[in-house]
This record gives sequence, C-alpha cells and structure tokens, in this order.
Amino acid sequence: MITELRDILFLDIETVAITNNYQSLDERLKVQWSRKASYFKKEEEKSDEALFHEKAGIYAEFGKIICISIGKFFDHESGELGLKTKAFYGHEEVALLAEFKTMLEKLGEGVKLCAHNGKEFDFPYLCRRMLINGIALPSALNLSGKKSWQVEHLDTLELWKFGDYKHYTSLDLLASIFNIPSSKSDIDGSKVNSVYYESGDLDKIKNYCTADVNVLAQLFLKMKCLPSLKAENVITT
Repeated sequence: MITELRDILFLDIETVAITNNYQSLDERLKVQWSRKASYFKKEEEKSDEALFHEKAGIYAEFGKIICISIGKFFDHESGELGLKTKAFYGHEEVALLAEFKTMLEKLGEGVKLCAHNGKEFDFPYLCRRMLINGIALPSALNLSGKKSWQVEHLDTLELWKFGDYKHYTSLDLLASIFNIPSSKSDIDGSKVNSVYYESGDLDKIKNYCTADVNVLAQLFLKMKCLPSLKAENVITT
C-alpha cells in the first residue's frame, strides 16, 4: 500500500438540532438563536422556531452529533487496497464522542484526518462539541496555537479548489463527475434532522453517513489518480 494512505482516517459526521422542542431551550439560548436567525430572516420569512428546526443542527452551539463514521485503508487479503469502516452513533452524544476520542488516541500521533469541508465543518464541530461536553481534545484535534502548515489534516473540498475560494463544491457533485456511486438515496444531509426526530431511524442515518465515508475515500483515490476500491474490498466493522 502507498505509505501516504496508511495514516489517513476518513470521517463524516451527522448533526441535528440540540432538541426537537424549541420551547424547551432556556431563555438565554433562545435570545442567542434569535440573533443568529436574524441573518436568515433577510431571505426567509420564517419564525425563530421554524428556522431552529431547519438550521440549528449545522451550528455546534445549537446542535449535537449523532453519528461519526470513519474509514481507514488496509491491505486486503486479495493483495488489493481495502477500506474498513465503522460508525460511532447513538442518542448520547457524550458517549459517542468519548468512544471516538479513545479510538483516535489508539491510532497515535501520526494520524491524518480527512473529510469533505472538514476544515470548515467536521473538525471544528467535533472540537466544539467535545469541549461543550467536558471532553479534553485528543492531540489529533487539538490545533490551538498551531500554524496552518503544522496541521496535516486533509480536506477534499480544499484539494479540489486548487486555491480558488469562489464557491462551494459538494461531495455529491464531485462523486458525479468522477463517476463514483452516490451515497444519496432517500436521505441526504438536509433530511437528517427530520429523519432523526420524526421517524427516529438512527440506523438509516448511520448507513448514510458510512456511505458518505466510502464516497469520500473513493474521491481521494480519484484525486491521486489511483485505482478505485472494489465493492468487495470495503468492510464494515
């Protein structure tokens, strides 16, 4: 296996609003959300409560993590490249974050995290939610005081921009142009909050999140002009 690939941990997170009952928020948080929602109201004529249900999950201050899916390359017994995936998921955020931290610490100092838009979303969201839950950051996420060139994490969105910061390119769009099977079926990121709170189907969310990690790893290989993974070499543990 190419040495560069061994130390990469691909990941994706799924987040939802901290509660499905807006009225249960304490008054201080309602005031803070109202301030945040004022930015959206310029374009959308909706109440603070309606906007909370739609958008709170993307902000670590008003949302929580319900799933972290990871993937790591390995040497398959066939002699080809393989990918092992695993998901940390559940209703108790502090428990899944603690389990994820333990896994990171076992991987050691050399691990490089890779996510799509990870530097803007996944990595800081994980850090913020860990601190909110009283969990000390593992070294892989403790980036405070480090220069940009000292942080070796990877971001496929950043890799695709090639220095161009004019627009966002979704993982699904990149999967389409590189002919990678989509992770999107009857659910996408915009539906996670409703699937979680209305149908309670955490397994569906976990499967979607893990499928995104598979797409992410395949995309990374495409960007390195390396052979794609075979479906039979992807193992869920």
